[in-house]
Amino acid sequence: MRKTGSWILSLVLLLLTPALRSQTAETLLIGPGDVLHLQVFDTPEMEQHVRVTDAGEIPLILGGNVKVSGLTPELAARAIEKALFDGKILSHPHVTVEVEEYAAQQVFVTGEVEHPGAFDIKTSHTVYEVLALAGGLATLADRKVLIQRKGSQEKIPYYFSNNANTALDSSVRVNPGDTVFVPKAGIAYVLGDVRMPGGYTMTNNEAQLSLLQLVARAGGTNNSAIPSHARLIRKTASGTIEIAINISAMQKGKTTDIPLEANDIVYVPFSYLKNSFANVQGITTSVGTAALYKF
Repeated sequence: MRKTGSWILSLVLLLLTPALRSQTAETLLIGPGDVLHLQVFDTPEMEQHVRVTDAGEIPLILGGNVKVSGLTPELAARAIEKALFDGKILSHPHVTVEVEEYAAQQVFVTGEVEHPGAFDIKTSHTVYEVLALAGGLATLADRKVLIQRKGSQEKIPYYFSNNANTALDSSVRVNPGDTVFVPKAGIAYVLGDVRMPGGYTMTNNEAQLSLLQLVARAGGTNNSAIPSHARLIRKTASGTIEIAINISAMQKGKTTDIPLEANDIVYVPFSYLKNSFANVQGITTSVGTAALYKF
């Protein structure tokens, strides 16, 4: 039986191998048609670039065929080590396996993207890259993206930040066969005497959208408005409720800002129309024709 070099040297090399340091590639299982890169420490003549057969096996230079389909690269390496040991090829084999190319598969992108559908990819990609294939986020997209892994059906949440450095983070990757779902963002409405009345998506990088943040997004109130007589209209399980709010007092720090919920309506009355008591039904009906804005 052939002996390898120093156990310590092999262990150090094993720990430093990029294929094993990377945890992102371990989530996708090896399948037929994938191309693997095999390395055996202290035995460079056994290095291979080999494609997995339809039977899910790889033919080793020494040691026969090994079943690797359905395994992670880490588990495949252990299976190869066992084959080399059982075949009396090496006494202390240390193997690394890296997937160089996955067989042509598709990633599925659904929900609030510009072009939902299936896209061909052969290796893992960043979330940013996959969403770019689908044309990017749609106007009403929530930034809380959900990735469902192929096979395990594991669901991984990912926040697609407005911050460029965070958005380009590659710590979460999408693999062939995965599904990426982009839900619709919640919308809060500000109507009445503000500069840009309409609906605004409830997405930002800091916290839940508040009433003052919503008014600020709408460009603030006009000079003819009565912000001290504003109202918050909210749908609850028991019906629609109406809450009197004093935006002027909030802006001066005399009263606390209010966190908003999806579908909330903030109405700022017009002083010159004397309509500070406009009908709630009329206000809620006007939501259907309101402009929508993405933050």
